[in-house]
Amino acid sequence: MPRYAFLIEYDGAPFSGWQRQDKHPSVQEAIEKALAKIMPENPLITGAGRTDAGVHARGQVAHVDLPTAWDPYRLQQAVNHHLRPKPVSILQAVAAEDDFHARFSARSRRYLYRLLSRKAPTALEFGRVWQTRNRLDIEAMRAGAAQLIGKHDFTTFRSVNCQAQSPVKTLDRLDIEAVGEEIHIHVEARSFLHNQVRSFAGTLEKVGSGGWQPDDVGAALRAADRAACGPVAPSCGLYLMDVGYPIPLFSRG
Repeated sequence: MPRYAFLIEYDGAPFSGWQRQDKHPSVQEAIEKALAKIMPENPLITGAGRTDAGVHARGQVAHVDLPTAWDPYRLQQAVNHHLRPKPVSILQAVAAEDDFHARFSARSRRYLYRLLSRKAPTALEFGRVWQTRNRLDIEAMRAGAAQLIGKHDFTTFRSVNCQAQSPVKTLDRLDIEAVGEEIHIHVEARSFLHNQVRSFAGTLEKVGSGGWQPDDVGAALRAADRAACGPVAPSCGLYLMDVGYPIPLFSRG
């Protein structure tokens, strides 16, 4: 059966997350229902990662096996037609090798967390950023973030419901930049624990607002205790930006 890969963008606000689940809307279910409109076999898709309820994506990847061959552009257009008006878009569809797997072939995942630091409420970005009215010290946040780079036991920054076999992960990137009134936290690793990025964001916001010192981040990491973590940032500010593979699949402008 021909295999296709999708590059997917979505607003996570109306969904209970990526993964299909009973009685709650999911991004996976929305795409599978759109596929079912163009082929009766009801094909199932496999995503590169599970995003939580309210988490957005600009670069989620999924693969699907179809009973017949399609022109990738026509497939993209057909699925997008049946996705309307849901806030999900297939940005690209490409033919993939039979051994390609959206999840297991991935070599990296990159996330962005957006914080808006101002007192006036946001009219245009509500539900798409975490607004904190505290003035944030970006240099203090960078000093705290530096202590998380590398291979560590990230138990402190792991949800108690995390199903990963080991809390040990290698964090390749944790950069913080100012973008106008926003602070962007860029995080990259091969894989992540459940709630790891949101735990980073909430902890670093606490550093930036002066509630913690930068060295408190290292102490929390070494504690290997979930109780030592700072607040978990809300899902609305988190975006899955990119999934990397040994051979690039998509043209990213």
